[in-house]
Amino acid sequence: MAARSLEIGPAGIRVARTIEILRTERGLAQRELAARVTALGRPMSNTMLSRIERAQRRCDIDDLVAIAQALHVPTPALLHGPATA
Repeated sequence: MAARSLEIGPAGIRVARTIEILRTERGLAQRELAARVTALGRPMSNTMLSRIERAQRRCDIDDLVAIAQALHVPTPALLHGPATA
């Protein structure tokens, strides 16, 4: 079986940028958002969040839901971009 590509596509890049925009609009440091996500039961370090925001790490569905909850936005808003959040 061939190894799965780790390249992040356009939707992943959009999610990454949206997370960063919403986090900064709310005045949160990466450390603070990561702590909120962890408090919701999805352990996340600020390094993990940084890698997600830079599109160097995939954001799986569980990460996506927890990050949306921590940012107080509907999960689909992260997929559609900051204009819908």
